[in-house]
Amino acid sequence: MSWITGLLAAFDLETTGTDVETDRIVTAAVVRLEPDGAVSAERTWLLDPGVAIPEQASAIHGISTDHAREHGVPPSSAVEDITRTLTEVLRSGTPVVVMNARYDLSLLDRECRRYGLASVTERLGGVPSPVIDPLVLDKHVDKYRKGKRALHALCAHYGVSLDDAHDARADAVAAARVVRRMGEKYQSLGTMSSTALHELQARAAAGQAASLQAYLRRTADPAAVVEPAWPVVPRSGPAEASREREPGGPVAAPLSRTAPGRRP
Repeated sequence: MSWITGLLAAFDLETTGTDVETDRIVTAAVVRLEPDGAVSAERTWLLDPGVAIPEQASAIHGISTDHAREHGVPPSSAVEDITRTLTEVLRSGTPVVVMNARYDLSLLDRECRRYGLASVTERLGGVPSPVIDPLVLDKHVDKYRKGKRALHALCAHYGVSLDDAHDARADAVAAARVVRRMGEKYQSLGTMSSTALHELQARAAAGQAASLQAYLRRTADPAAVVEPAWPVVPRSGPAEASREREPGGPVAAPLSRTAPGRRP
C-alpha cells in the first residue's frame, strides 16, 4: 500500500541552538494526520531546558528563557514522554515525517543520553523506521533546483501553507503535508511502501553527504568529514551531526563539524 494513502505522523523540535551534541529541546510536537491531511491527534511539550536560551534562538521560535522557566516542564520527564510517544508511533508502523531527521532525531537521542533514558533506537531495538524526511527527498528528486531547501521554501515550492513557522506543531503538520504533495507529484515515490521509501532515503542521504563532503574539501576544508548516517547520527564515530539549521528552528549552513543538518 502506498504511504500517501494512509496515516502519517510528524515530529518536530525547536531548540536552544544547532549542535546536537550540546543543545537542548525547548518545544516538541508529535501529530497524527489522516489521509486527507486533517490533524486527528497531537501532543506538544514546552520544556525548561535547564540552560539559558540564546537570544538568537528565542528570536526564531519565540520562547525566552524566562518563559521556559516559568511554564516549561522539567526536561528529564519531558524527554521521557517525547521519546515514549515517538516510539509508540513507530512501533505501530505509522511513518513519521521529520524535516531534517538526522538533526531532530539525533538531538533527541543525545537528550536521552544526558538524562540516562533509553533512546528511541534502544526501545525499538534498531534505527527508527519508517521515517520520511522532506529535506532528503527533495534533494533526491530535484537535485539541481536552485534556492533554499528550508521548510518554508519547500512549503512555497509544493504549495503548502505554513502560517506559524518555527512553532513545532505547525512545522510538523506542514512537513507532513509537503511529503504528501511530493508523493503525489513524483509517482516513483508515491507508489513505494514506507519501508522501501525509508531505505531509499538512507541511500540518498549518504550520497548527499558524500557530495557535500567533496564540495567542502574542494572549497573550504581539505579534512572535512560529513556524517552519512540517516536518520540518526551515531553517538560515536568520525563525524558529528552538522547544523544545516538556524538556532531553534530549521536549516542554514553547514558548520565545521559536518554532517548535513537541519532545516532553515
